[in-house]
Amino acid sequence: MSKTAFLFAGQGAQQVGMGRDLAATLPTAKALFEGADEALGCPLSRICFEGPETALTRTEYAQPGIYLVSWVAMKLLQERVPSLQADATAGLSLGEFTALAAAGSMTFEDGLRITRLRARFMQEACEATHGAMAAIIGLEEGPCREACEATGVALANLNCPGQIVISGPSDRILPAIEACKAKGARKAIPLTVAGAYHSPLMESARPRLAAELATVRITTPMVPVISNVTAAAHGAAETIAPVLVEQVTSSVRWEASMRLLLSQGFTRFIEFGPGNALSGFLRRIDKSPEVLNVSDLASLEATAKALGA
Repeated sequence: MSKTAFLFAGQGAQQVGMGRDLAATLPTAKALFEGADEALGCPLSRICFEGPETALTRTEYAQPGIYLVSWVAMKLLQERVPSLQADATAGLSLGEFTALAAAGSMTFEDGLRITRLRARFMQEACEATHGAMAAIIGLEEGPCREACEATGVALANLNCPGQIVISGPSDRILPAIEACKAKGARKAIPLTVAGAYHSPLMESARPRLAAELATVRITTPMVPVISNVTAAAHGAAETIAPVLVEQVTSSVRWEASMRLLLSQGFTRFIEFGPGNALSGFLRRIDKSPEVLNVSDLASLEATAKALGA
C-alpha cells in the first residue's frame, strides 16, 4: 500500500496573489481567509491577494501568509478527496508549524498566531543585526561546511543535492562565497532577504519564541512529523517546543528529511502552499515518487484528478 506525505512550503515561497483565486471561487477558502484576518486583527488575506510585494516579503506577513495559504490548500484538497490522509508530514522551516497543525499536534489557530509572532521575533532579530544569505549551487555538504567554518558563516538550508543556502554576517558572506567557489561551487547567488535566517544571528528570537510556545497546548502528533533540526520524527509532546526553538538558529536538513521518508517507503508526496520549490527539491533527490502540489485553483483541480476525485 502506498504511503503519502504532506509537505508544507517555507518562507521565500510567497508571491502576491497567493490564495486569491481559491478565496474568490471556493466558500471554504473564503471562510478560512476571513477567519484568519479576524483572529490576527490584520488584513493578512488582502496582503496575500494584493500585496504590495514590499509588504508581503516582510517576514511578519510572509510567514503567517504562507502558513495560511498552505493550510487552505490542504483543506480544499481534503474536501475534494475525503479519503485522502497523510501518513507523515514535513514542512520547510516555518512549514514545520503547518506540518504539526496538520498532524493534530497544535490547532490551526495556535499555529497561525505562533507563526506570526515567530515572524515578528525573527524580523526584529534581522533589524538588530547585519546578516545576509546566499545559495551555493553545485557543491556538496562537506566542502561547503569547511568553507563556512573557515569564514564564520552557517549552513542554513541543506535542500537537495547541489543546493545549499549559507547564512551569516553580511561582511562574511562574500568571503564565504569565494571559499565555496574555490572548493568547486558552480555558482553562488546572494539572496534578497531581510537577514541571516537559521544562523546564530537569530539568537534573540529563541527565548521569545520559547515563551510563546509555552502558552500553546502541544500534543503528540497523530502521524510522524519530520523535524528540520534532526531529520527524524518528532517524539513526545513535551520535546516538540524545544526543537522548534532550536530550529530558529539551526540548519534546515531538508534533503535528509526527504531521504528518511523515502527510506520508509513513501511513494507519494503532496506539496501545499505557494509555488512548488519543495517538489523541485524532491525530484532532484529522487525521481521515482509521485510528486503533486496544490498552490492555486488549477493545481488543486489537477491534483484532485490525479488522486481519482
